[in-house]
Amino acid sequence: MKRKQMQKRQLGKSGLEVSALGLGCMGLSFGYGTVTDKAEGIALIRRAYELGVTFFDSAECYGPFINEELVGEAVAPFRDKVVVATKFGFPNGDAKAQPDSRPASIRAAVEGSLKRLNTGVIDLLYQHRVDPNVPIEDVAGTVRDLINEGKVRHFGMSEAGAETIRRAHAVQPVAALQSEYSLWWREPEKEIIPLLEELGIGFVPFAPLGKGFLTGAIDEKTQFATNDFRNIVPRFSEDARRANRGLVDVIADIAKGKGAANAQIALAWLLAQKPWIAPIPGTTKLHRLEENIGGASVTLTAADLADIARAVGEIKLVGERYPAALQARVGR
Repeated sequence: MKRKQMQKRQLGKSGLEVSALGLGCMGLSFGYGTVTDKAEGIALIRRAYELGVTFFDSAECYGPFINEELVGEAVAPFRDKVVVATKFGFPNGDAKAQPDSRPASIRAAVEGSLKRLNTGVIDLLYQHRVDPNVPIEDVAGTVRDLINEGKVRHFGMSEAGAETIRRAHAVQPVAALQSEYSLWWREPEKEIIPLLEELGIGFVPFAPLGKGFLTGAIDEKTQFATNDFRNIVPRFSEDARRANRGLVDVIADIAKGKGAANAQIALAWLLAQKPWIAPIPGTTKLHRLEENIGGASVTLTAADLADIARAVGEIKLVGERYPAALQARVGR
């Protein structure tokens, strides 16, 4: 099969080029209940590559550890043609533990990630969450040293606050910030996106489909697996899902007019915001993967974007995006 091409994007001024849409690999082994069969996960990642994706996102805590192993094996046949991102910042890959970004911990995490990803270099290394007990200058300095040693190519941050990003960037230029951003979570527009534009940092939105809600496949009757993290998210309570349905209806109306799927409109909207934004939708299903990637080919006109802005502006969304304990970890 001939491999398809997708539009490429530069993540800010870093020189790091990625496909307009990447693949968030977390859900293959973490967060959404069932762990995907390894062979199926590998097939999905390789299909993404065939469809033009060159940007794959993992983390040591997804599993923990097994997601990096999966991604490493899946991309091995075309490793030199793709960008692989991973993250450090939780002891022993335990996402429930307090963050740990001490320099020695970062180095140990990187050595583990290199082995599991079966690679000689990590293209984009994110601090998964800001560690309030370690000065960000020490974190950025450690990653700078790892870049100089050839083990890492680019430095990224995730869910960091504006002042922390600025301080880190002064020590080692930040190539990309990964944080939640979508039609149902637009908080980054207030302070973060203007800062990224000022500093020349790319933006990698995770959960660009609202953790599945914007696709229209989830309603107030949907039952999640007992170990699906959406069970603890206030915005996914039954009442909130019912109240927020209006946003999905707006997207569905626009999608119908374009002959597109909801997911494609939600992704096209993100791509239209800035040329240095590269969302990373995740999925475990091949048909959803193909649908999502179609979003890179949907063009929204200025009139379309104005219609979306007007319609969305009339909807009051209900529910926080994280429970309090997780919310306390972001925006630091």
